[in-house]
Amino acid sequence: MRAAYALSYRLGLSSWDKTSPDADAAFSRMLDREELEREAPFGRALDLGCGTGAHTRQLRERGWEAIGIDNVRRAVDVAVLRSDESSRYVIGDVDHLEGCGVGKGFSFYLDMGCFHGLTDDARMRMGRGVTALAEKGATLLMLCFQPHRNPLVPRGAAVDDAQRALPDWTLLDARAADPKTLPDALGRYSPQWFRFGLN
Repeated sequence: MRAAYALSYRLGLSSWDKTSPDADAAFSRMLDREELEREAPFGRALDLGCGTGAHTRQLRERGWEAIGIDNVRRAVDVAVLRSDESSRYVIGDVDHLEGCGVGKGFSFYLDMGCFHGLTDDARMRMGRGVTALAEKGATLLMLCFQPHRNPLVPRGAAVDDAQRALPDWTLLDARAADPKTLPDALGRYSPQWFRFGLN
């Protein structure tokens, strides 16, 4: 999927990066829940597969020390241009988090459609990475397509797939996402929100 994402950004076809007022409001409600039991500043957050950084910026605006990581240089370049000087982005792979320069001590991870496009092996490596870099009490919020057969889009992931990759985490919540509150590219394949807490 890496080459497909890189080509999409090059051609300006990254429809998943476009948000709407409904999408922003729905995302804000999800973050409200993450912040309920925390005090500002909320801690370190890592936006996995951040693209052009829209969600990384929202996290920072809300008081998180947010870092974005993506393996598409063009997307990260745009994220840097759109952000203030204190923002931080890393060009790297989510399945090789340790040693890629993001640091450690994360209390929150956000995955808005990254995990569901990875191979089985890459999913396991990502799971080991987020676990190794997390602090006690960390949570992970993940948006995934349900598995499907369209070869032109990420293959999707069921909750069992996520649980296999995150054996040290507990599933706290799984619910259907409202497709109307997501960019069109994310709303077509029965998207689900998974929320995990580190044991």
